Amino acid sequence: MGTNYQGSTSEINTLNAFIKVMRCTESLNTRLNKHLSEVNLTTSQFGTLEVLKHLGPLNQRTIGEKLLKSGGNITMVIDNLEKTGYVVRKKDPDDRRAILVHLTKKGKLFIDDFFPKHLEKIKAEFSVLTEEEKIQFAAICKKIGTNSES
Repeated sequence: MGTNYQGSTSEINTLNAFIKVMRCTESLNTRLNKHLSEVNLTTSQFGTLEVLKHLGPLNQRTIGEKLLKSGGNITMVIDNLEKTGYVVRKKDPDDRRAILVHLTKKGKLFIDDFFPKHLEKIKAEFSVLTEEEKIQFAAICKKIGTNSES
């Protein structure tokens, strides 16, 4: 479904592109979030576990920046992951003022097992694209996402 707006060709093309990307994002999130909900994780919780798996212990601010989430939101996400036993906060040995979030053994075992399964779901979603289209799509999304003119 496209726009019903009666404007210039450029405006209509822009609105149609926007509608398509938003619908695509919503559809993709709905399908992938179903997989996360099966293991009682939110997107932010999964993102936190994933970033800790791939980058190691980080402070909350860095996690928030990686996930594009506010400090308050990340605090709640980490609180909930602590309750499940997946992460623990520890003092940074290099900076006594800083706290780092670490995966626990339980968290590491979980994300090491779950990540490949989730990746398979993501691969299935993107299987409609060629490798070249995936590269182009990623570049286009990055171009829009890093647009500083808006």
